[in-house]
Amino acid sequence: MRSVLKKCGACGRYTLKDVCPACGHAAGNPMPPRYSPEDRYGAYRRKLKRAHELER
Repeated sequence: MRSVLKKCGACGRYTLKDVCPACGHAAGNPMPPRYSPEDRYGAYRRKLKRAHELER
């Protein structure tokens, strides 16, 4: 059975709806992406993380 539970990206509350009833922001999947040793997008993700850290 697939989970229908969602988590708000802004306030962190869990809900069954697509929009958080508390703050009105979008709710998404609460699970992190599945780990894979053959990470095809790891280099891009690390590059984006470094660029984001330099902006601060």
